[in-house]
Amino acid sequence: MLKGVTESHPVRRRRGRGARERILKAATQLFTAQGVNATGMDQLSTVAEVSKRTLYTHFPSKDELVGAYLQSLVDALLPVPPSPDRPTPSPREQLLAVFDWKRPETTAPFRGCPFLNVSAEVPDPGHSAHQLAAAYKREFARRLTDIARQAGVADPETLGEQLALLFDGAAARGTALNSSHTAACARSIAESLVDAALAGVSVMRPVTSSQRH
Repeated sequence: MLKGVTESHPVRRRRGRGARERILKAATQLFTAQGVNATGMDQLSTVAEVSKRTLYTHFPSKDELVGAYLQSLVDALLPVPPSPDRPTPSPREQLLAVFDWKRPETTAPFRGCPFLNVSAEVPDPGHSAHQLAAAYKREFARRLTDIARQAGVADPETLGEQLALLFDGAAARGTALNSSHTAACARSIAESLVDAALAGVSVMRPVTSSQRH
């Protein structure tokens, strides 16, 4: 549990609108810090400053709250897909940027990837939370594949899967070691993979008639 928060504390209720947002904010705080299984609905209502009745009105079950928590993280954590309407770094820079982790300024343990954490805590592949985590991981690799395809590499699917696997390995190792520095090592490996794939493109690119003269 978070320091200073126990399920025995009385709930300090806040009046007014925004209860759902406070509940999601509390869920993000608690699920990230201590995990899904260790967080109870009593503790959530305390931190969110809502009654249990209000909590269950917005989220009839803990599973629904976990699902909303994961959905709220998707857009912030997925690689941004290429768009002609939005200036973006080069595809190479986009692929490497997923390893540029910025650890929050906190003394809390490093928790790595929330989707990996949930899939480990909820191992049943048929559970809605596990399925959401799996769908996110597939989409993560697909986004990397799209960026690799934009770069013109010969086998974007393989490169996308390699980078996704590298990311997950760094996140899991960082969680075990309580360190975000694993990302720097993963990024150096990613540079080798990406540059090798890009070099393969330049080697296989046909020579034009103007280049022959």
